[in-house]
Amino acid sequence: MPDSGVEDLLRELSPQVLGAVVRRYGHFDLAEDATQEALLAAATQWPAEGRPDDPRAWLITVASRRLTDLLRAEQARRRREDTVVHRTLPEEHLAPAADRRAADPDDTLVLLFLCCHPSLSPASQIALTLRAVGGLTTAEIARAFLVPEATMTRRISRAKAIIKASGVPFGTPPEAGRLDAVLHVLYLIFTEGYASTSGPDLVRSDLSAEAIRLTRIVHRLLPADGEVTGLLALMLLTDARRPARTGPDGAPIPMSEQDRGRWNTEYVGEGIALLSEALPHGPTGQYQIQAAIAALHDEAPSAEETDWPQIEALYELLLRLSDNPVVALNHAVVVGMARGPREGLAALEELGDRIPGDHRFHAARAHLLEMAEDTAGAIESYVDAAGRATTLPHRRYLHARAERLRGS
Repeated sequence: MPDSGVEDLLRELSPQVLGAVVRRYGHFDLAEDATQEALLAAATQWPAEGRPDDPRAWLITVASRRLTDLLRAEQARRRREDTVVHRTLPEEHLAPAADRRAADPDDTLVLLFLCCHPSLSPASQIALTLRAVGGLTTAEIARAFLVPEATMTRRISRAKAIIKASGVPFGTPPEAGRLDAVLHVLYLIFTEGYASTSGPDLVRSDLSAEAIRLTRIVHRLLPADGEVTGLLALMLLTDARRPARTGPDGAPIPMSEQDRGRWNTEYVGEGIALLSEALPHGPTGQYQIQAAIAALHDEAPSAEETDWPQIEALYELLLRLSDNPVVALNHAVVVGMARGPREGLAALEELGDRIPGDHRFHAARAHLLEMAEDTAGAIESYVDAAGRATTLPHRRYLHARAERLRGS
């Protein structure tokens, strides 16, 4: 079996193994360390010795043995410090075996709920999810978010400590709203990958791909949940445009100027099928509405042939569900496309000072002013937006738009 095949299999099995070990023994922090060591052993041994008949059971067995060693070492240390030990070794448990396949394979989902514990900050939820469920190393996560590895190590360690202190047992049915937190974390991972908020690159495809992979897992576990289905559809319909959204130099290309022949038609088809499956059933949530907006963009032959009035109506529906200023910003731009730039500018001004420091506000204003043929105003807003942009590709693009207008 090639190394790449082993790596893909281990990434797929990682959350299942960790979930099984935590369900059986508890001790999330030590179970995560034990699972990582089991994965490392597999990555070293399997390419040379061959894959075992039941890779999942092999990993759980190795992780369980390693967890026993870790718990014994910790107990010995605590005894030396005259600390009363309350932990139980794995062989003393009476729970079902960790490698027994449960009828309801929810371990990965419960693990996601645990990683998205409400006591954690969004940054810690994302880091722990990528580490425990995504199978990324701490170094990979640190590189993705442009922070030192030591910083990310401390962040993940603090998250584990908070979960341990919470006393929430693995497998407890999550309280209302916990799934919303999981979906929000997956959405944040995707958006950071699709449109990075900092650093030299506009796109981090590894993050967006990981978000799609994890959301597929949640959808497989909860196929009847409309918002889970809507989020997966939204990711696919949005990521379908990724091949055409940057130029050779990494600069962003507006959707109106993209080569739509380069869009991923397989993702478009899958996203629309998922959306069609979700919309007729149950209440319509914000991810389904966003997916419907993305579908209208993807199905349009060109920017001019886009159904802007329908998109405007969907944004108005979305605004009733979310008071997010970015949604209001996008709505203002769509008003400009549907009813003319002056009406779009008026809608933009209604945002007041809710996001005055965000470069997207000034870039949207520049775009609408350019549509209204207010060249001087558009140049000023493009320059202002460039000064506030947090990524180099966006700064270069916005300065280039201003220079193009100056030369026209």
